Amino acid sequence: MLKVTEIRWHARGGQGAMLGARALARAAISQGKYAQGMPEFGPERMGAPMRAYNRISDNKFSLYCAVVNPDVVVVLDPSLISTIDVSEGLNKGGAIIINTPKSVDEIRKQLKLANGSKVYTIDATGISVAALGRPMPNTPMLGAIVKVTDVIKLEGLLDDIKHSFGEKFSGKVVEGNLNSIKQGYEKLNG
Repeated sequence: MLKVTEIRWHARGGQGAMLGARALARAAISQGKYAQGMPEFGPERMGAPMRAYNRISDNKFSLYCAVVNPDVVVVLDPSLISTIDVSEGLNKGGAIIINTPKSVDEIRKQLKLANGSKVYTIDATGISVAALGRPMPNTPMLGAIVKVTDVIKLEGLLDDIKHSFGEKFSGKVVEGNLNSIKQGYEKLNG
């Protein structure tokens, strides 16, 4: 049976969900997996709600549409959970990872989940501000995704980010992002 891990990202434009989804897909491909990372936009402006998607598998697959029944939901902007049903279509036993300093119990009550889903929280914004000097929660969330899903290896993600970011950014920015990913992996609550 073909197993494809499907991930749906919820964010606002400018928070890095598109870059995060693409980075995760690129890292999966570099580790011998088959993967997709794609955005879905509504109004194309900074701050507008948007979605991005990942599919990752050990086998080839032919799906080219939005993820409607995710195994994992990643929420970069916690204000979205009061305006959008981020858990819509979540597979039974799936996981939701939310960027928030709130506790898992607080978020579980707010989401009112009933299908045995797992809830994880992480202060990805706080981590990114400390490591990068600005609120870019996507990189700590990459570390959290790796820990929750185990679809790729953390070391492989770090190597891929170091290589791809190293072509575009200064060593300080690259190290800040690597540190953010590691902290996202280590500081996940759930």
